[in-house]
Amino acid sequence: MNPSTLATPLAEGQTSKHSSRRAARTAGMLFLVSYVGFSVGTALLAPTVDPSHDLATIYPDRTQVVVGVLFEYVNVAAIVGFAVLLYPYLKRHGEGLALGYVACRILEGAAYVFAMVSTLSLITLSKESVAAGAPDAPAYEVARSVALGEGYWATQMATVAFVLGAAVLYSLLYRSQLVPRFISVWGLIAIVLLVTANVVVPDVSEGFEPAALMYVPMIVNELFLAGWLIVKGLTSSAADPLVGGTGPAAPHD
Repeated sequence: MNPSTLATPLAEGQTSKHSSRRAARTAGMLFLVSYVGFSVGTALLAPTVDPSHDLATIYPDRTQVVVGVLFEYVNVAAIVGFAVLLYPYLKRHGEGLALGYVACRILEGAAYVFAMVSTLSLITLSKESVAAGAPDAPAYEVARSVALGEGYWATQMATVAFVLGAAVLYSLLYRSQLVPRFISVWGLIAIVLLVTANVVVPDVSEGFEPAALMYVPMIVNELFLAGWLIVKGLTSSAADPLVGGTGPAAPHD
């Protein structure tokens, strides 16, 4: 037997393994970037989206608003990039579901973009109210309420897309065993708690409620998953069909 015949599959397997390792590390880093973008952006925008905040001060503080929105856009780019990077590995275990996951993250990102545009509109509204010398006029307050309402409901739609996408992701991870199954089970349980928390405490900005602690398992799970992808990567036998010499992985029943 020609040695080069054996070397080719082995070389291809090693290349595929390195490729999946690189994709997993990048995906994990994007997850962390997403959290940084969302956390910093939310903190910077908190005064702007607070209905009790003086409308007249938003325009002078517009730099903070714009920077906060840019951080939120970093979050959007990261969550979509994460889904796209994992798609080639997820589709081997359910192409339709993998496409659905990417679609959910795109919809989530689009909803956040819409919410941020509504937030940016407050800068113009603040400028116009000050120029008119009536920042507290009912007309401006109504316009402000509409902008805040649009942003709130866009964020709620983003949450729906996130929950659906997370359910698909953890189901595929459980089926494929790309990561240890305890992470997938943990994630699925965290989704149930997250949905419950959103029903019990629909608006966390109104103050702390004990039920808000139900958000914690999802946050910790996602950070753990990100760390796992960066340090451990994807399970070779599930991510790289050539490694085990068995050909492309088939969807599990």
